[in-house]
Amino acid sequence: MRISTWTGTAAVAAALLVGAAVPAGALGATAGQQLDGVIVVAGNTCTWTNARTSANPPSTLSVDRTTINTPGGNLSCGGGITAVLNNNPVFTFDDAAGTAKTDAIDITGKQSFVSCRYKAANLVWNRDASTRKYVNQAFTATKVSGSFLCPGSVTTAAGDASMLFH
Repeated sequence: MRISTWTGTAAVAAALLVGAAVPAGALGATAGQQLDGVIVVAGNTCTWTNARTSANPPSTLSVDRTTINTPGGNLSCGGGITAVLNNNPVFTFDDAAGTAKTDAIDITGKQSFVSCRYKAANLVWNRDASTRKYVNQAFTATKVSGSFLCPGSVTTAAGDASMLFH
């Protein structure tokens, strides 16, 4: 097992957030109250589509983890990694600054027989131009539980995760 595989595990569920200075219509339609996500985990890509959100940006919203996790969602990763989001992240948006924040992401990743649970708080995302796509700033997640083989913390580099609200 490559321990580096866990470097991005905490971000798989990556990001959901508050704000409002630009009208939602000015940044494109988000009427579907859905979220697609992508994250690169130690060179392996994890994705999901059409997760449900409680509102549309720029309103504060939460993401329903049951629509990301299988069987209700379609979260999948390459490289033999499986992941489960343990919380319903809350996003807040600051359209004037072009950012979003997530209160916390609590995720469990598993590869082979090794399971690791990580939590990251106060994640910041940068909006991509005039869209509702957000790309992560670097963040560190701390181990909450799991095997002694799991690192005590993992860092996700800036740009290794993105969220698209639609």
